[in-house]
Amino acid sequence: MTISVEKPIFEEVSALKKSGDKIGELKLDGGFSKPKMDTKDDEAFLAPEMNAFGRQFRDYDVESERQKGVEEFYRLQHINQTVDFVTKMRAEYGKLDKKVMSIWECCELLNEVVDESDPDLDEPQIQHLLQSAEAIRKDYPNEDWLHLTALIHDLGKVITLPQFGGLPQWAVVGDTFPVGCAFDESNVHHKYFVENPDFHNKAYNTKNGIYSEGCGLNNVMMSWGHDDYMYLVAKENGSTLPSPGQFIIRYHSFYPLHTAGEYTHLMNEEDKENLKWLHVFNKYDLYSKSKVHVDVEKVKPYYMSLIKKYFPENLRW
Repeated sequence: MTISVEKPIFEEVSALKKSGDKIGELKLDGGFSKPKMDTKDDEAFLAPEMNAFGRQFRDYDVESERQKGVEEFYRLQHINQTVDFVTKMRAEYGKLDKKVMSIWECCELLNEVVDESDPDLDEPQIQHLLQSAEAIRKDYPNEDWLHLTALIHDLGKVITLPQFGGLPQWAVVGDTFPVGCAFDESNVHHKYFVENPDFHNKAYNTKNGIYSEGCGLNNVMMSWGHDDYMYLVAKENGSTLPSPGQFIIRYHSFYPLHTAGEYTHLMNEEDKENLKWLHVFNKYDLYSKSKVHVDVEKVKPYYMSLIKKYFPENLRW
């Protein structure tokens, strides 16, 4: 199955219509709203049509050596991400006993990480973080929490490093999905779920599984990885990021929801509100990936000021 997105959902003019409310939002098909940009349309970040390899973004079927590795990654992920595995990982990493360090120290550690699940880029992760943050900063200059969210959204990938347990990439990166209910066919390389023990468990293989409709995503176990880990770090260390920022951190890899529109039956009203900002964020997360590097030292003082505003100096990881 191919999930190939040339333009994000919220950019399609045919899907937008003016809202009658007072906060200047745009209504999307499906009832969700998109917060309005602070910049003029002709000054906004433009999503490129092709990725750094000259191919469409998130095309998982194109023939290439990198794609073969990406497919093998998803085979292992889909087989091993079970309710039992997620429960164990939540307990282990919930201890937050791996390291004490600042947000910026973690950003620098990410220079050692390359995401093997990403078909669009093989650059060090700190560049992706800064590219996303700087693109959002251009279009939403007054939403400093969103700039910081972009900077830190992938910091959880450090759990692939030896000092954080050295988890295999299938337990760290890639698209996320709920466990404890049926694996929706919108998940990339869905065919490999057949080998997952939960696929055949009657308690887990129905639409709702162990959950109830409208229970809220906070009550749903997601496949374990960097999203849930970084959300846990932020929450338990007392971050003052607003709810949409924490939602973005926790669900930015949940492509079956925010791009395919599945699993919405598990959402509550707060989730639906936060999804508006996740739709905004996804454009910059996906389409800002580039071989053109950001000057780290030039932008560092600005992001250090945001870290100080929303996080303690040192955090437990």
